[in-house]
Amino acid sequence: MRNKRIPAVRFVVLAAAVLSIAAGLFRQEHLEVMQKAVKICLECIGIG
Repeated sequence: MRNKRIPAVRFVVLAAAVLSIAAGLFRQEHLEVMQKAVKICLECIGIG
């Protein structure tokens, strides 16, 4: 019984991950993450 649920659970988790990635791209959150990464990097070397 347990082995029959594993593929269904994997599919649900995969679908949730794909939907989350698509929502983030639609909201252009990747640009905000990049801006924060640049700020952290510049602070690390003492420019920002």
